[in-house]
Amino acid sequence: MTYPSIVNKSRVQLSHWLQQAAYWGAQRPALAIALLLGSGAAIGAGAGIADNAILRSKSDNQEALIAATRRDAQREINALAARMGELQAEANRLNALGERLTRIGQLQDGEFDFDKPVGVGGAGPVRDMTKAELDEGMATLGQQFQASGEQLSVLESLLFNRQLDMNAVPGREPIAGSYITSGFGGRADPFNGGHANHKGLDFKANVGDPVLAVADGVVSYSGVRSGYGNVIEVDHGNGYVTRYAHNSRLTHKVGELVRAGQEIAKAGSTGRSTGAHVHFEVWENGRVVNPRNFLSQQSPLKVQIKG
Repeated sequence: MTYPSIVNKSRVQLSHWLQQAAYWGAQRPALAIALLLGSGAAIGAGAGIADNAILRSKSDNQEALIAATRRDAQREINALAARMGELQAEANRLNALGERLTRIGQLQDGEFDFDKPVGVGGAGPVRDMTKAELDEGMATLGQQFQASGEQLSVLESLLFNRQLDMNAVPGREPIAGSYITSGFGGRADPFNGGHANHKGLDFKANVGDPVLAVADGVVSYSGVRSGYGNVIEVDHGNGYVTRYAHNSRLTHKVGELVRAGQEIAKAGSTGRSTGAHVHFEVWENGRVVNPRNFLSQQSPLKVQIKG
């Protein structure tokens, strides 16, 4: 069967159906009108359903887009929160380091108060900050924190090394809260009354009072010396040696490390002594020197260490 014959046959059938419908509608006009209206309503309902489906599809797409946008925004917020946490931790570290340096340097109270906010200000106008600007600002702040931390770490190391050097210099008193009863140099001998050369300083003490190392060092002698009684000597390096005499008891042995302010003996009146006291000498490169030259040097970096 050829294509033209198929088309002609379909036209004949369609014409026949239309004639039958017209005849049937003429015989029952009311029913035909009802069927026609019903067909229109059905077509209209189908169109409405199709429109609703399209709208529902658009709404679903919009909700999916909004949800995706919210997820992206939340990821950005989480990333910023994580970076802010890192910067806050770095700020806390710098504050702690600054407070430690303030204590080591014994800066005046209130000169550097890390608990008070820094005063800032400025005139408008003000506009919204873009994300790119915020990211750039946080990156710059992170670089500044890193640079400041490196500088403060170097400063701490320098101050610590200087503190070690100062703690190795005899700059303390061997008895806490005492006073000098006899000075360095020429004096009248307390036993014979003649002239004598006093090689150190005598500090008032009671028997059993703790005798303190005046600087960091290593015990180089612990025993009895003629005229000195029970003696302990500490080598501080750099040519400095200190001697503590007339003790009732020695609490450290040769070779032991001692820290500035640590107890090394108990005060007494052994040897050539008229009463309980501490005889204190300072030797520099094998030559006895006046301890006052060192006791007057108050290091700004001294830290009291309890023994």
